[in-house]
Amino acid sequence: MEKNIDRLQELSVNGMLTTKRITEGGIHRSEIHSLSDKGILTRFSRGLYVLNDAWEDEFYLLQQRYARGIYSHETALYLLGYSDRTPASYTMTFPQGYNSRSLASENILVKRVIPGNYEIGIIECESPVGNTIRIYNLERTLCDILRGNSGDIQIINAAMKKYVVSKERNVHKLMQYADRLHVKSKVLRYLEVLL
Repeated sequence: MEKNIDRLQELSVNGMLTTKRITEGGIHRSEIHSLSDKGILTRFSRGLYVLNDAWEDEFYLLQQRYARGIYSHETALYLLGYSDRTPASYTMTFPQGYNSRSLASENILVKRVIPGNYEIGIIECESPVGNTIRIYNLERTLCDILRGNSGDIQIINAAMKKYVVSKERNVHKLMQYADRLHVKSKVLRYLEVLL
């Protein structure tokens, strides 16, 4: 048992493990249940486990479970440092046609986009715990939060104000995305007021 615990530590990525990684590491599937019963592992979802002494990284775990989900909208603003409001629920964007019944039981606000727009602006960043996750870049996120009327106006205004004074801003990229995502007039209105 002690040998398996040490092996799990070696195999884990910041305390997170998949069933595949565990079995490829030489630990039999039956041992997983035993380790879980003894409180060494906690099952997060089917095929995904967390060592009990690890910091649970819900951002990372949800993306492992729903690999097609990209953190977006207010959640991406938070991860990019453009909002200080910790999301009450996580917003993830999926390509149209992606469907998982278990999404309804998660703390996820689901957005869907046409497949041609799904991959625009995907970047990798670190979660608050330090794991690599995928989110939309700032320009894509600003366009996303301006689509529709569901966004919190205070969050949008604060993010746009911070963006226009940022040294990393890329207005050309923002306008390309705005044109492609059909929010060019809204983006232009913000830029005219703030620049």
